Amino acid sequence: MGRGPSIEGRKNAEDAKRAKVFTKLIREITVATRAGVADPGGNPRLRAAVDKALSANMTRDTIDRAIKRGSGTDGGADMQELRYEGYGPAGIALIIDCFTDNPVRTVADVRHALTKHGGNLGTTGSVAFQFNRCGELVFETGGDEAAEEKVLEAALEAGADDVINENGESAVLCSPDSFEAVQQALIDAGLNASHAGVVMRPNNRVAVPEEAQETLLDLLEKLDALDDVSDVSHNAVLP
Repeated sequence: MGRGPSIEGRKNAEDAKRAKVFTKLIREITVATRAGVADPGGNPRLRAAVDKALSANMTRDTIDRAIKRGSGTDGGADMQELRYEGYGPAGIALIIDCFTDNPVRTVADVRHALTKHGGNLGTTGSVAFQFNRCGELVFETGGDEAAEEKVLEAALEAGADDVINENGESAVLCSPDSFEAVQQALIDAGLNASHAGVVMRPNNRVAVPEEAQETLLDLLEKLDALDDVSDVSHNAVLP
């Protein structure tokens, strides 16, 4: 009779997953520091990256080391921010954001993942027009009208641009520049988002043929597993 995974094996898998998340967060903090100043108080992008790291239970020491690396005081590698555009199975549009110290390796890994799943790498601008960069805060409202109304009222008061209710969620949309102010106003109103950030939101979502759904999900999983990939945006309606 076979045995399930041991406690030690499960713990090792969890530790490996946590380490991969931390690797991505450290790179995000490093690049955010390079793009502005080393003080989160004067660098909104860095502050957002630090908040994300703290939410993932990263220690202050690790965060401080990443900031030092980004500022060049800790002899860090030359980390770059890159964006690739392309198509997945069934012509699904993809935007793949990366942080890397080796662009040659990164583009090879991204291209390999795409071609292996029936996709291809596109040129700059080939799919970006199908997306809009905006602040997005998602709240689990479960289709409850009272909960949706509470989010709507708080969002309008906070100066958000729109609220979209679908699939049991209320998505508050705002301009990237006003994201932090809107987020803080919603927190002050007692609302905690399940997801919040400045994202590439598709203008329209596309249904995926049933025969391509598994391949697309596998592609998204493979891209997310790449250390250099920080975020993947797509315009698919996922099952």
